[in-house]
Amino acid sequence: MSTVNDTKFQFAVFLLTGLHGQEDFHLWISIPFCFMYVISIVGNSLILFIIKTDPSLHEPMYIFLSMLAITELGISITTMPTILGIFLFNSREISLDACLVQLFFIHSLQCIESSVLLLMAFDRFIAICNPLRYASILTLPRIPKMGLVCVLRGVAIILPLPLFLHHFQYCRANVLSHSYCLFQEVMKMACSDISVNSIYGLFTKLLTMGLDSLLIFLSYVMILKTVLSIASHKECLRALNTCVSHLCAVLLFYTPEIGLSVIHRFGKKSSPLLQILLGYISLLVPPLINPIVYSLKSKHLRARIIKVFIKFQP
Repeated sequence: MSTVNDTKFQFAVFLLTGLHGQEDFHLWISIPFCFMYVISIVGNSLILFIIKTDPSLHEPMYIFLSMLAITELGISITTMPTILGIFLFNSREISLDACLVQLFFIHSLQCIESSVLLLMAFDRFIAICNPLRYASILTLPRIPKMGLVCVLRGVAIILPLPLFLHHFQYCRANVLSHSYCLFQEVMKMACSDISVNSIYGLFTKLLTMGLDSLLIFLSYVMILKTVLSIASHKECLRALNTCVSHLCAVLLFYTPEIGLSVIHRFGKKSSPLLQILLGYISLLVPPLINPIVYSLKSKHLRARIIKVFIKFQP
């Protein structure tokens, strides 16, 4: 009896899921996923290369953009092996340790990205509401320290999650509904008491994305208040235009993430397809769209990208 119980509780392999019911079309579905990954990696890498090699772009706004590109590259690289593994090779099995490593990187990078978006909102707030002090507040030596704080914050808050999960016993059919590992899903597979861990998981969401999104919202309230006080309609539009790219990045990041968190915790009767689509949108769409939006909206960045392509033409 003891041997049976021990075997029952040593369920250390999880099964990932692609698009349920569409297994026959997984190879075809892999084509847009491959396309998205190629565009994401090339786009973010190109932005990093241009910002690094062009001294005229060594300004706070572009340095924050390079931080955003690094986190999005990290998320793409972290999720790519399992997502493409399922759709190209039907490779569904993932060990507990590999699953915990993946979920740590996914959640910590998302936390870091949320922090970077907050820093970018702070950058726009200072540039519009207090432009005379912009250069003295956002100095070049201070920006790397701000980035380091974002990384340390993400790692410190998320690190306990995989440590908790590693000590759990798993005795259920460990079939995950996504093509990658998430804390909420792996936690539900445990046979142990997960109430404390569920509370901590909610706490991390509120402390990171919840707090960051609130501060971003407040910063834009102040920005809008300042912009509306500008007498010139042309100057008002010009100031708001500098925030468009960041607003797109904020909406692309927070909307699916908040929706997915709500569904995981409260939407037990929600459509599984909706969960899967929100999961893919939250992880794949921001790294794909953000480089395109910033390249189109930033005149300086667009000019440098065009120059790079002209230079490498035969």
